[in-house]
Amino acid sequence: MFSKKLLVFLSLITFVVSAPVDEIVKRQSIDTSSHCGQWDTVTAGPYSLLLDQWGASGATSGSDCASLTSMSGTTLAWKNTWKWVGGNGVKSFTNIQLNNGLNKQLSAIKTIPTTWKWSQSSTGTVVADVAYDLFTSTTSGGSNVNEIMIWLANFNAGPISAVYDSDGTPKPVASNISLGGQTWNLFKGSNGSNEVFSFLPANGGSITNFSADLNTFLKYLTANQGVSTSQFLKTAQGGTEATSGSATLTT
Repeated sequence: MFSKKLLVFLSLITFVVSAPVDEIVKRQSIDTSSHCGQWDTVTAGPYSLLLDQWGASGATSGSDCASLTSMSGTTLAWKNTWKWVGGNGVKSFTNIQLNNGLNKQLSAIKTIPTTWKWSQSSTGTVVADVAYDLFTSTTSGGSNVNEIMIWLANFNAGPISAVYDSDGTPKPVASNISLGGQTWNLFKGSNGSNEVFSFLPANGGSITNFSADLNTFLKYLTANQGVSTSQFLKTAQGGTEATSGSATLTT
């Protein structure tokens, strides 16, 4: 039933689920009502649905609503419908956040397996992305130092970059990187608060069926981009950053 709509953030391998297997695999009762508040949060098992409308004040008008659809074991289905008019910045990052197994040093993480299948319908021109968003800190639970984004789709929304071509196109710091069964270009720049590393599909397309170990991306950064293995993985999320237009993400 979930072959076309699922998002799975399996916990780090060192995190052990203690509940009986039959309790884990059964379908769970969750809040499936629609939520539209700027900071609404809905918790389901080890996850939270976050309506993070942090840039909504930059829009002349708009809305952002989301709901959980179902949950079975660690597989969660959800839906997000948004419409934003005006302004150039991101208005919302509606996402699923993993709440368990975090605040571990990168050197201690063995694996972060994930599967994400999604689709998006839209009206007119949309500026948005679909991406994983990870944050690291120098201490457990400390302030964010690095933001690591793994973009599965880029809808007219350029990544943060320190270097641009003469026509304004962001320039990658590394190209054609093979990770997680896909090929990526890596962009690097500051958002004013954190160093941001953004992996984007090298072919410019969308990856609507993604299954990989997110730890391979962290390992690439520690081996090639100077990210310290002593940093802690503080946050792990997956969702859509919406800037303008109208769309529905189903996952």
